[in-house]
Amino acid sequence: RFCLPLVLASLPTMATGEEIAPALQDSWGDFWLFRFFVNAAGYASIVVPGFLLIQYFKRRNYLETGRGICFPVIKSCVFGSEVKSAHQDDGSLPPRAEPTESSTARQVFKLLFCAAGLQASYLTWGVLQERVMTRTYGATETDPGEKFKDSQFLVFMNRILAFTVAGLYCALTKQPRHGAPMYKYSFASLSNILSSWCQYEALKYISFPTQVLAKASKVIPVMMMGKLVSRKSYEYWEYLTAALISVGVSMFLLSSAPNRTVSTVTTFSGVVLLAGYIIFDSFTSNWQDALFTYKMSPVQMMFGVNVFSCLFTVGSLLEQGALLESLRFMARHSEFTAHAVLLSVCSACGQLFIFYTINQFGAAVFTIIMTLRQAFAILLSCLIYGHTVTVVGGLGIAVVFMALFLRVYARSRMKKRSKKLPPGETPVQKV
Repeated sequence: RFCLPLVLASLPTMATGEEIAPALQDSWGDFWLFRFFVNAAGYASIVVPGFLLIQYFKRRNYLETGRGICFPVIKSCVFGSEVKSAHQDDGSLPPRAEPTESSTARQVFKLLFCAAGLQASYLTWGVLQERVMTRTYGATETDPGEKFKDSQFLVFMNRILAFTVAGLYCALTKQPRHGAPMYKYSFASLSNILSSWCQYEALKYISFPTQVLAKASKVIPVMMMGKLVSRKSYEYWEYLTAALISVGVSMFLLSSAPNRTVSTVTTFSGVVLLAGYIIFDSFTSNWQDALFTYKMSPVQMMFGVNVFSCLFTVGSLLEQGALLESLRFMARHSEFTAHAVLLSVCSACGQLFIFYTINQFGAAVFTIIMTLRQAFAILLSCLIYGHTVTVVGGLGIAVVFMALFLRVYARSRMKKRSKKLPPGETPVQKV
């Protein structure tokens, strides 16, 4: 893996001189597919030995024959400490307290606090994400500056802070007794860091508004997979909202502005990276749902996933020599350092606000807040970075968010109706 970049970098120097080397390096070393496989090779160098060790301990029946100082660690990592819960809901957040008349003012204050925290965290995160990935640092009248190119380092920064915050939260608050084998977090961790990498990398090829709308349309592939793989059935309004989302996204993507810049043009690479983001992110959520069959809190989930995320990313960065290069970039550009740290803080705090909001008000209220956040994020991106949206594109955005709000409303009505069903009846499966 290390020989190929070395050969590619040396060939231009031997052939036509040193000035062609940067161009060749840009065409290979910075191509997203090449970097994806290099990163994947770095993760494999950790996953494969770990997999072999797990199989070794299971074949040896280490849980019954093992002894010594390492036994508790190996037992926790490979076997876990308790059986699965009979019901998946046991591993979810504790039941949220319903608001009462005497605490209406307090509930309103909590709702405003959650909404403000989520909006501030993720709007700032979105603005900084686009700034870091699409703009240069250190530009002067004589120097055009340089762009930061290593998306994996930003993923590592986000995960190391999220790991720290989750660890402190678990240490300072009472948590359920942990029973899941630690290695099972690695699957969600891998898909999580790959989806985050695709998300950062996609901004090199597509505009931020396009990325936001693509995230909003995740429901379409989820429904398709549910229909084909799991034979799930859906209500008519789910098909209607999925169709509206598809129409709205198509209107936005097919609209063209006369003064559209290169940075806002959707490219094939951007579409592929967005598809990768949606696939990996869908796997992450489904695997985490499966892990919640063990008794754990969402913060414990956050801690376990980020433990492996830090391990994978720092290992891959060290193998590539990219960690030191990124730290040198931080040393050269203090503005980038501030942006990267604030990006990580917003990501970690946003996750805590997610858990708190769902616990206090449920998933429907949280979905409404985050849908509004997506609309505000598009508006902010257009205002700050000058993205041009045509009238047709604006109508497409409106159609997408109208469909999302319709989906939230219909789902809340279905939940109320399902509570009134006789004990023997069950509602239709939904996504």
